[in-house]
Amino acid sequence: MAFLGFKNIKISGFSAGVPKRVVSNLEVSDISEDYSAEDFVATTGVKERRVDAFTAGDLCLAASEQLIADLHWDKSEVKALFFVSQHADYILPATACILQDKLGLGKDCLAMDISLGCSGWVYGLSVLASLVSSGQIKKALLLCGDGKRRAVFDDPLFGYAGVVTAVEYSEGAEGLRFDMGTDGSGFDAIITPDGGARNQFTHDSLTLEEVDGRKMCRLQSRMKGMDVFSFGITTAPKSIKKLCSQYDIDIQSVDYLVLHQANMKMNDFIAKKLKMPLEKVPSSMYYFGNTSSASIPMTIVAELKDKAINKQSKFLCCGFGVGLSWGTVYFETSNDLVISNLVEL
Repeated sequence: MAFLGFKNIKISGFSAGVPKRVVSNLEVSDISEDYSAEDFVATTGVKERRVDAFTAGDLCLAASEQLIADLHWDKSEVKALFFVSQHADYILPATACILQDKLGLGKDCLAMDISLGCSGWVYGLSVLASLVSSGQIKKALLLCGDGKRRAVFDDPLFGYAGVVTAVEYSEGAEGLRFDMGTDGSGFDAIITPDGGARNQFTHDSLTLEEVDGRKMCRLQSRMKGMDVFSFGITTAPKSIKKLCSQYDIDIQSVDYLVLHQANMKMNDFIAKKLKMPLEKVPSSMYYFGNTSSASIPMTIVAELKDKAINKQSKFLCCGFGVGLSWGTVYFETSNDLVISNLVEL
């Protein structure tokens, strides 16, 4: 486990952008040969998703414009922008560079991409925190998203979203505390086999094959379900407990435990292991699905907008999955936290 702590920094706001188009899994006839659409919804907790012809960059751009306006930030003061996704707009250049220009940020703005999935928001936040806590960068944006416009086939588990987290230097603030980890031996537990440098795209990449009762091509992500479930219910609670132990955090005093939105049964199991009441464990997957690196802020925007503003709140957030990698962060928000209205494109 890698413990990291950064003081003199605070999270100032959250925003999220999603497509207007809603797809109901109850209306999808070919979810699986082995179980019905109703069974899929009951098992995963994903009834609806937002999907359309948008990239993660498109959604993050709209969410960024909204949050910057709501915070009344001067764009010239934003000196860092990180974009976290495993579905960048282009193979190259970095999507962060494009977003820096589209947002009208200064040319003195540091911009870079980070390629991570389920744990990506926590990892990106740790990198941004390390820069901002020094005071040399005062305001920064963390953009995370998933929009598989390049995918040939849809997946009933995943939705599209782009989220933005605003971070700024704040003298004397308690800051953020992290626990991070990686187990690359499980790299193939969640994998898209073709389309990268190792297995490049060919005609065969589009050929359908049987994978766990579904017809899939090699450009679709596939997972070893039981391995991922076991990983999630074991690693996430361990990481959360170790972070709390390391920094003397009373987990029962936490207002919200926000987990990566992978699977409802998995998250309920994690909450039970931690003895956290479910009313402290918000979920957005019923209406938005698994939105990968966007899922934690997506849940905060969708479920906590009217609960976490105008008050001080304690958050524990944990992302875990593809890599395999995981990250847990603890932070407190002040009564001036901004949570923007959901942006729909």
